[in-house]
Amino acid sequence: MAVSARPSHVKGLIRRLDRAVDSADPHAICQQVKHVLSDVVNGSEPFLDASFLEPAPDRYARRLLHHDPRGRYTVVIMVWDQGQGTPLHDHAGMWCVECVYRGRIRVTSFDLEGDPEVGPVRFTPESVILAGVGEAGHLIPPFEYHKIENPDTTAAVTIHVYGGEMTWCHAFFPDEAGGYRREHRTLTYTT
Repeated sequence: MAVSARPSHVKGLIRRLDRAVDSADPHAICQQVKHVLSDVVNGSEPFLDASFLEPAPDRYARRLLHHDPRGRYTVVIMVWDQGQGTPLHDHAGMWCVECVYRGRIRVTSFDLEGDPEVGPVRFTPESVILAGVGEAGHLIPPFEYHKIENPDTTAAVTIHVYGGEMTWCHAFFPDEAGGYRREHRTLTYTT
């Protein structure tokens, strides 16, 4: 465990996630992880210490809660202050389950048109979801292109479980020709 939250609650969450990821099928894993996160978040007692819930001033906060010693998954807590969000991005080929712990987030998913290995691509918005406390969603490559934003004036907190440790991704930015250019982004944790 990277940082101590409420130890007994976090240990219980980790035990449940250890069982949930014990499959070779990413669809089954994501369904189980979604169930675990929704159940834990909808429980009556908060389990994250205040140190996990503080926004960062210049970008969304990203804090490691747990790294599975077997490398199967990581649990990351993200805090989204008013107006903070991600650019359109992928998950570097890794599955992910996201669950809202506090507040609300807006998740916009996109369909990819073209091959990012070849050059600029286009994206078509597929869906926009406003998710509240206890609501969870998942991404399984190749359906992984999305952006997350806080649409409200108060901070939002989300729990992300990745199928490994996500240390990088590709972010996509509009180009002058109406497409999107891809950039490699190294991801870090907020202290």
